[in-house]
Amino acid sequence: MKCIVGLGNPGKKYYQTRHNIGFRVIDELASRYGWTLKKDKFSGKSTVEAHDGEKVILLKPQTFMNLSGESVRPLMDFYHIDPDNVLVIYDDLDLPPGKIRLRQKGGHGGHNGIRSIIDHVGTKEFNRLRIGIGRPETAMPVVDYVLRSFSKEQQEDVASSIEKSADACETWLQRPFAEVMNEFNS
Repeated sequence: MKCIVGLGNPGKKYYQTRHNIGFRVIDELASRYGWTLKKDKFSGKSTVEAHDGEKVILLKPQTFMNLSGESVRPLMDFYHIDPDNVLVIYDDLDLPPGKIRLRQKGGHGGHNGIRSIIDHVGTKEFNRLRIGIGRPETAMPVVDYVLRSFSKEQQEDVASSIEKSADACETWLQRPFAEVMNEFNS
């Protein structure tokens, strides 16, 4: 069983923000397969589906970003999912819009959603897909920047990164994560 988690904040007012790009990738995947996410007992919206003979879970925690681990850990425990079979998708200030990077493990890099997952799951060894949102060009506080929508000039790059991210997720359902990293990080 594999679990793909997209990070974001619940509510319509946050949906188009930079911080919610993980949610948007999950929605793209669900749309491609005709799957529907529903509110669940893991403080999130999720679906469990069969895909090529394997069960796949899509999860959008509804805990707000900084508490993402409160949703991810109970789901992993309930379904007995190893961290190797989890892929977390989230925004990254250090990558420009349109760029994605995959890695197998690492620290939180200042991202509070990842920090929460590491704290709750008890390991840094889970797969990640980082999606570039760039840094503010002005002295705007980061918290304000991530909770704003992308500029019109960034929309095309954002749409491309959502598509590439969903493609990488689909590829991971078929192949080892190391191969997916080699293909999509080049």
